[in-house]
Amino acid sequence: MNKNTVLAWATFIMIFVGLSLIALGAFRYYEVAGYGFAAVGIGFLAIAWVFNALKGRV
Repeated sequence: MNKNTVLAWATFIMIFVGLSLIALGAFRYYEVAGYGFAAVGIGFLAIAWVFNALKGRV
């Protein structure tokens, strides 16, 4: 596996975790704690976006 493949897998895993955290915040913990889950999920998606942008440049 080269570095682009590793970044692709990291991006996929981060997107999966981010979407699952947003889903937890929306459906499981819909009280005040859900906002924290959703905020962390959005952070995971932002980091995944950066990983995707780094493919081919590192």
